[in-house]
Amino acid sequence: METMVPNFEFRTVPSILVEWSGARRLGEILAARFAARRVMVVTDMGVRRAGLADPVLTSLTEAGFTVTVFDGVVADPPEAIVHDCAEQARAAKAEIVVGLGGGSSLDIAKLCAVLVASAQPLAEMYGIGKVTGSRLPLALIPTTAGTGSEVTNISIITTGETTKMGVVSPQLYADLALLDAELTVGLPVVHTAATGIDAMVHAIEAYTSKFKKNPLSDALAREALRLLGSNVVAACRDGKDRAAREAMLLGATLAGQAFANAPVAAVHALAYPLGGHYHVPHGLSNALMLGPVLRFNMAAAAPLYAELSDVLLGARAGRDTAARSQDFVEEMERLMNDSGAPRRLRDVGVTDNSLALLASDAMKQSRLLINNPVEVTEADALALYREAF
Repeated sequence: METMVPNFEFRTVPSILVEWSGARRLGEILAARFAARRVMVVTDMGVRRAGLADPVLTSLTEAGFTVTVFDGVVADPPEAIVHDCAEQARAAKAEIVVGLGGGSSLDIAKLCAVLVASAQPLAEMYGIGKVTGSRLPLALIPTTAGTGSEVTNISIITTGETTKMGVVSPQLYADLALLDAELTVGLPVVHTAATGIDAMVHAIEAYTSKFKKNPLSDALAREALRLLGSNVVAACRDGKDRAAREAMLLGATLAGQAFANAPVAAVHALAYPLGGHYHVPHGLSNALMLGPVLRFNMAAAAPLYAELSDVLLGARAGRDTAARSQDFVEEMERLMNDSGAPRRLRDVGVTDNSLALLASDAMKQSRLLINNPVEVTEADALALYREAF
C-alpha cells in the first residue's frame, strides 16, 4: 500500500531563543545552561567596529566568564583563519565557543568548536559526515538575516585560491541559536538586500531540492518565504523597522532549518565561483544567479513554483500551474529589483572573458548540483552566467 508520507529524517539545533536585546544578556543565558566558564567569542572586525560585540562581551564578563575574542574572520574565510582561531581557543583553554556575526563568523565558530575538542585534521573533515570527534559547547548569534548558519550543520571554507569546500556533519549543529533582531538594525541596505535574498534562495532551493525535501522542510521553507517575501523591501527601505527586522531574522533561520535537511542546488553551485574569483559576497552572488536558474528549472519545477507563488501572492482564481509558476519567477525578480541590490554580473566587476572559467569551476560543486531539479551541464552553466551578465 502506497504511503503519502515519505521516509525521512529531520535534524536541527536543540534550542532556538528568539529575544529582542537577548545578546545584551548572553552571559546570564549561557551561565544558566552550561557549566563552562572559559568562552571563545568568534567574530569579525566589522562587528567589532559597529559596537555590536561590546554589550555581548560586557554581559559575559559580568556573568563570570573568562573571555577570549577572535575577530580575524573575513568573508570567504580561508583555512588559515580556521587554524588561527582554533589555535587561539586551545591556548586560552576555551570550554565553550560563541559565534557572533554573519555566516562566515558562525561557520568558523562551528569548526573551531570541533577542532579544539578533536585531534582530527580539518583536511579530513571536508564532505558529508566525515567529522569523527565531538565538539565544545557552541552558541551562535547571527547579526545578519541571511545565511541561516546558526541552525545548519554546514561550514563553507575557501580551500584554494578560488575554490570552496564544505564540512557537513551533525556535530556542526549548535547547542543554542540566539536570534536577537536588534543586532541587525544597523545593517546597510545592500547587505540587508543580499542576505535577505540569500535566505529566500535557501527556502526556494530547499522546496525544490531533488532528493531530500520532506514535509517538515517544506513547511519551514514556505513559512520562511512568506516572512521574507513580505518584509525584505520594508527592511531595506527602513532599517529601523523592528517588525520587518524580526520577521527577516526568523525567516532566515527557518530557511536555514529547511536547507540543512533538503540541500540547496544550482543557484549556490553557480554562486560559489563568483565568491572565489571576484569576492562577491555570498548572498549577493546568490541573488545575481537566482533569476536565470529559476527560469532554467521552470519546466521541471513548475508545480512547486506554483505553490510558492501562492505563498508570496496568495491563491488567485483562474491561474493554472504554468501561469502561477511564471507569476512566482516574476515576483522574485520584482523583489530583487525593489531591494536595491546589484542585478547584473557586470555590475559587480565580473568580466565577460571569465564566464567559461566560472562555468568550469561551478561543475566542481557536484555536492550541490545533484540536488537541482534539472541536470546542469557545463554548457548550461556558461549559458546561465551569460544570462546573468
